[in-house]
Amino acid sequence: MSRAHTLMTDAMTAYMREVSLREPPLFARLREETGLLPLGNMQIGPEQGQFLALLVRLTGARKTLEVGVFTGYSSLSVATALPPGGRVVACDVSEEWTSVARRYWAEAGVADRIDLRLGPALDTLDGLLAAGEAGTFDFAFIDADKENYHEYYERALRLVRPGGLIAIDNVLWHGRVLEDPPQTGDTAAVQAFNRALHHDDRVWLSMVPVGDGITLALVK
Repeated sequence: MSRAHTLMTDAMTAYMREVSLREPPLFARLREETGLLPLGNMQIGPEQGQFLALLVRLTGARKTLEVGVFTGYSSLSVATALPPGGRVVACDVSEEWTSVARRYWAEAGVADRIDLRLGPALDTLDGLLAAGEAGTFDFAFIDADKENYHEYYERALRLVRPGGLIAIDNVLWHGRVLEDPPQTGDTAAVQAFNRALHHDDRVWLSMVPVGDGITLALVK
């Protein structure tokens, strides 16, 4: 162990991927196709996908929630880690981006595990709560518009069972969390969200500097 953090330069990231990443060719193709899109930088890194898959296996998750799908790398990572009968409820607003996801889900043979709900995620989450699904999810991953992060989190906290895990992406926000004052509404939202979680005694908490930062909240 060390009190110092190793600076993750591009060279260190490349080394980490070289010695630890086990990315299937299908995943790499999805990542490469997405990287050519105008908003390709919204995609999670492959090491983050592998990390999410490990968390799903560690927790024994069977029913999972995703807020923010984009082209489907994270949902593909989670779905392939689920046991037979496992399910991902995936929320997104874009038919265009999720059409890419659907192609890769089908090719990977996991399309039947992913229940894509197109529409505003808050409406979908409220619908799940109204349908009596509170406390029935084992795992949730939040990676969508930052200004609604707290609302997504509050609903996920009700949907995920005690002992279940909520993972939230982009909590370091490319370093812009250090801005004082924040220069955008998204930055202000991420800063406020991080501070709120720091004092949320409904969860056990750890912020992990993987990719753009992932906060793990274990529901008490």
